[in-house]
Amino acid sequence: MERSDEVLKRAASRVGVKALAAELRLSPALVYKWCQPWDPGDPDSSGARNPLDRVVDIVRLTGEHDVVNWVCHQVGGFFTPNPEVKPEHMSAALLHGAQRLVKEFSDMLEEVSRSMADDGAIEPREAARIRHHWETLKRVAEEFVVSCERGLFDQRENGSPR
Repeated sequence: MERSDEVLKRAASRVGVKALAAELRLSPALVYKWCQPWDPGDPDSSGARNPLDRVVDIVRLTGEHDVVNWVCHQVGGFFTPNPEVKPEHMSAALLHGAQRLVKEFSDMLEEVSRSMADDGAIEPREAARIRHHWETLKRVAEEFVVSCERGLFDQRENGSPR
């Protein structure tokens, strides 16, 4: 897996460190430091903790994936955590995964119905609740599909293809 400084360095190279620093109203020296390896155990490390490392720390400390989902949403995407792999629970997990997917879809439709039944229109705060249900549904669906792609629901005795 790439280090955060490598990702940031590649991104900064697209526009140039000086241009990026100017847009962020930061010194180019700081942005250059973010693009260098940082090792908290090495006092001679030339890099500095960068914003990517800090976002990871926030999520790790809070356990709140909505932080990452918010960042993804700001750039036109959404966050989907990788599913936890526990092969010993896969037969039950398939049914649970399918049920969870249907439940999340049902919750979203219920929110739409409730919003329309209220006054025949979807108000901004209702749309925000619908968006929240939609984002949850997308994450649940992606987890289910990735689990299928990884073969986590293979219930055959030896788990090999027929």
